[in-house]
Amino acid sequence: MSYDDVEIEDMEWNEEIQAFTYPCPCGDLFQITKEELKFGEEIARCPSCSLYITVIYDMNDFIGKSNSNSKNKILDTSKQQQPVIVN
Repeated sequence: MSYDDVEIEDMEWNEEIQAFTYPCPCGDLFQITKEELKFGEEIARCPSCSLYITVIYDMNDFIGKSNSNSKNKILDTSKQQQPVIVN
């Protein structure tokens, strides 16, 4: 069982280690990278102790911008193709 469930929005991006971090009770930081999130990993581990947390996030935010852009284009196109009825 994880120590806690933490929303990705509550974590901080650490540029130095290229990972999202969250304070661990032991004084170190739970860590998880964007690559781990992209591949569906949801466990952020503390490198100094045995605790870990479950990260709550939307995987679509980490899959890649090209997929979301093409998805948005499809949605935009479908909106434009709806017929307009004039009375």
